[in-house]
Amino acid sequence: MKTIIRSASAPAPIGPYSQAVRVGNLIFCSGMIALDPVTGQLIQDSIAAETKQVMHNIQALLQEAGAGFEHIVKTTIFLISMDDFGAVNEVYGSFFNDHFPARETVAVVGLPKNARVEISVTVAMP
Repeated sequence: MKTIIRSASAPAPIGPYSQAVRVGNLIFCSGMIALDPVTGQLIQDSIAAETKQVMHNIQALLQEAGAGFEHIVKTTIFLISMDDFGAVNEVYGSFFNDHFPARETVAVVGLPKNARVEISVTVAMP
């Protein structure tokens, strides 16, 4: 049985998908871009600011599900330029204390709303 997870503190979906879905002890969070959940506008001040907003959006979904960054087991990072890898990696890493999740980072041609970074996560709850 699947349960849809919604958080008003994360951006509303911009298409026919859920913010996150729980099945058993697994939570699958849709890719988050740097949309401000209040204004719906994309944060584009810098790649660091964009990544920070993405991580805050993920954090809002995790909190709604009763989880934290320590429960993330898999992450996928999508970048439109691998030149941003270092800055994204620095911000991303600051949200974890230890026991980093498995991860891949891939370059893509484009992302929704001309975002430069999108991150999706899979969570395993105890």
